[in-house]
Amino acid sequence: MALAYGFVDHGGPETQDLLEVDVPAPGPGQLLVAVHAAGVNPADWKVRAGLRRNTVPVSFPAVFGREVSGVVTAVGEDVSGFAVGDVVFGATAAGFGGYTEYTLLDATGTAHKPAEVSFEVAATIPVAAGTAFDIVEHLGIVDADTVLVLGAGGGVGSAVTQLAHATGAAVLGVASAGKRDLVGADGGTWIESGDGFESRVAEAAERCGAVTAIVDLVGGEVLDRTAGLSRDPGRLVSIADPARATALGGSGITRRRSREVFERVAGLVVRGLLVPHIERTWPLREAGEALAIVEAGHARGKVVLTIR
Repeated sequence: MALAYGFVDHGGPETQDLLEVDVPAPGPGQLLVAVHAAGVNPADWKVRAGLRRNTVPVSFPAVFGREVSGVVTAVGEDVSGFAVGDVVFGATAAGFGGYTEYTLLDATGTAHKPAEVSFEVAATIPVAAGTAFDIVEHLGIVDADTVLVLGAGGGVGSAVTQLAHATGAAVLGVASAGKRDLVGADGGTWIESGDGFESRVAEAAERCGAVTAIVDLVGGEVLDRTAGLSRDPGRLVSIADPARATALGGSGITRRRSREVFERVAGLVVRGLLVPHIERTWPLREAGEALAIVEAGHARGKVVLTIR
């Protein structure tokens, strides 16, 4: 058996608890991994709350999490390029979580961990940094752009800010006052969130250049109030509210959870072009506290569980 942290029904934090689960056997194309670290993301609590019912089917009890790093302990049939003992990171296979001592990864969505990258940092790549990478490539951000990032102080927002800044683009990062220093360290111009943020964005755009692309990580009314600030409504991407973004002329984002993408992002980390900010690490037995920080929106950058 393996220790895990999951939920037994859709709902609030009262559905969460430590669980004992069977150690799974890898099927064709899969790897069994002894998890060393797991990333904590807003999508984790949204799945628990039932907000992703249409896209993420759940069988109870369910284990939280989608991104991990660890060591391969068994290899399924039809897998090439991996062996027992390899140090890897990747996205968990469908139906399997990351907040656990052992999980399954699809070999096609797994990459070898560079020695220069810690287990904790590697566990932030598949979901948070990988999403940011896909957004920046989808928008085709270049040095002539001014990119507005809504929710710039979280894991994805921090990575988007860094990656867009690395292209030479100007970045306007909307975040709370407590995340001002983080936005600045990532290369962005901090814009305080809350009432009147649109006027603050407009003022900053007069100095940095008109907004040419919007990355939304908040959704709802905030997204509605921002859409008119861009010169090009088609260059609006939202992972928080893709349906609303589409109605406004933009789109959601198609994730590429592939070995190639993970290797490219890890390469950026090795080169120092992307520095995942980990606010704090938590042990598996305290996963509920870690998830509560993310659910409340208070995390500065990433929160990570250390399993081993």
